Amino acid sequence: MPVNYVEVDEAIESDGLRMMVVSNVPSPWGEAAKGIFHIKGLDWKAVRLAYDDPTLAKWAGELSAPVAVYNDEPPRSRWSDILLLAERLQPEPSLIPSDPADRALMFGWAHEILGEEGLGWSRRLQSVEAGLAKQGGFRKPVAQYLAGKYGYDAAKGSTYGVRTRELLTALADRLKAQKAAGSAYYIGNELSALDIYSATTLALFAPLPEDICEMNPDSRAAFVSMDDETRAALDPILLEHRDRMYADVLETPLSL
Repeated sequence: MPVNYVEVDEAIESDGLRMMVVSNVPSPWGEAAKGIFHIKGLDWKAVRLAYDDPTLAKWAGELSAPVAVYNDEPPRSRWSDILLLAERLQPEPSLIPSDPADRALMFGWAHEILGEEGLGWSRRLQSVEAGLAKQGGFRKPVAQYLAGKYGYDAAKGSTYGVRTRELLTALADRLKAQKAAGSAYYIGNELSALDIYSATTLALFAPLPEDICEMNPDSRAAFVSMDDETRAALDPILLEHRDRMYADVLETPLSL
């Protein structure tokens, strides 16, 4: 079912679950939250982020996305808080392992994908570094904006690519070990939120085809732009896993 987009006033005046999302770009954080809501069959309303709307900023508490709001509860913008909210609203199917050790493993790996200095964070700053140097990545005006918003440090410029490649390799190694053990998932033998986070974050390297992911052309060009070392680290098993998640549990075409 396509995402139900509403205007700001309707989102604010509504009860239930609403979420502010980025438009025209498959943001890993937003697409992961959409995917979780879809898998759980949650009814929710989407409102597109508008950076010049003070009403939206007051309601959501910030001009960033995703931000989920349920009834009159405080807004939630952290990936972990959005996941826990979804689990509370619809416990089944659970996307958090019940075993404490597997739960800790999942949240640890999830941080390495979506948390600060994780794969999404590092890849974004790697693309900022490339854009500022006019060597691919984001167009320079976009790179300059994102540099300020996300704490880009020129003195650490080369480390963003190193971190990105380390995490790609670590995730690929995890999937290979799981495959050898007979599992198609990151944790145990069942789908978890970690599988969703990995699948959506691959958009920063290889967005889905235009016919199922119609997105901003400049963003697509920035996402697919990468140096040879990063391209080599993008192991086929990561994309195979991504494609399986979209075929089996995530909704297509994407509603951006």
